[in-house]
Amino acid sequence: MAAYPISILLSLLLLIASFTSPRAAERDYLVYVVCESADKIAIVRFGPAGGRVEQLIDTGAMPSDLDGPHGIVFSPDRKFYYVSLGHGRPFGSVWKYSAEDNKVVGKVTLGHFPATMDVTPDGNFLYVVNFNLHGDMIPSSVSIVATEVMMEVARVPSCVMPHGSRINVKNGKQYSACMMNDMLVEIDTNTLRASRHFMLTRGKERAMAGSPSSHAMPQTQSHDAGGHGSEPPKPGDVSCSPTWAQPSSDGNSVFIACNKSDEIVEIDLQTWKVKRRLQARAGVYNLAVTKDGRLIATNKRDSSISIYDVKTGQELARLATKRKVPHGAVVSSDDRYAFISVEGIGSEPGTVEVIDLQTLKTVAVVDVPEQAAGIDFYRVETPR
Repeated sequence: MAAYPISILLSLLLLIASFTSPRAAERDYLVYVVCESADKIAIVRFGPAGGRVEQLIDTGAMPSDLDGPHGIVFSPDRKFYYVSLGHGRPFGSVWKYSAEDNKVVGKVTLGHFPATMDVTPDGNFLYVVNFNLHGDMIPSSVSIVATEVMMEVARVPSCVMPHGSRINVKNGKQYSACMMNDMLVEIDTNTLRASRHFMLTRGKERAMAGSPSSHAMPQTQSHDAGGHGSEPPKPGDVSCSPTWAQPSSDGNSVFIACNKSDEIVEIDLQTWKVKRRLQARAGVYNLAVTKDGRLIATNKRDSSISIYDVKTGQELARLATKRKVPHGAVVSSDDRYAFISVEGIGSEPGTVEVIDLQTLKTVAVVDVPEQAAGIDFYRVETPR
């Protein structure tokens, strides 16, 4: 058998790999982000040519005032997406868009300041938290919307300022966290009722059954309604002030971002007990998970992004953002990139920052209109 130089063998291996396994960098990734202070939806494309805004879409019904788009989520089949508009008179709404032409195909009026939302795996129901940002500090709710006809079919009582609506596809439950009560709330998507909730305050942790409205709900020592999680806690305030609830990729746990205490609390869903507390960066706000076991966190007061190893709890990387007030996080369908929305301050543009999850480096920063907020991943496609 003839002997070949190592360089030739390596070249052959690379050639074979190029045909059998296209590199992620050879594809384009599309994400949608809503810009709260501009009433815009930005479509951002990232690929071999870098990152850019591909299209800006107007949203909202009040030309003379801001409607304040806050959340965005795609249907599982990627045919539609939904945008929550918080600044209604007096109520907010959710609009349904066709992903084919970005046209509005349905609307529904909900509660005060509908914010984060998620869609059931079958695409039939949308779970929207009514954050009630500008209302009194009273218990709010989670709206359940039938997506085909865009009709609210149930409004589940929750606690004060619910946020971070996410559905666990493994157990069919929806999770959200209430900033003003230090609570994690679980809703059963089969019964459309709150099944249990959990008090998150360090030293006062306890599990409770049923709806929070059936129990006395303590309020945190102070609140940051206007800053939406941007203000540091007052001296002596040991509350969690949770801003996000993120089921783990295996469906066995849920991670909660404690914005005030700078922790990520993991709750075991079988035992309904605290599994561990991870020390986080200042103002940890939104969370996302990869299928291969990493946790991405936006740190509002630290102006940074953290990437953790879920198994060990180790912070693998911390990346400073270009502008202040990082907001949302979403992971591409192939686990290759994380896309981060950053609000900016005042008249500054918002940004979408792209993190390579193999190198753990920021590889692109794209300016979008003011106060980039909710963000969701659309699809991977051939570069244009």
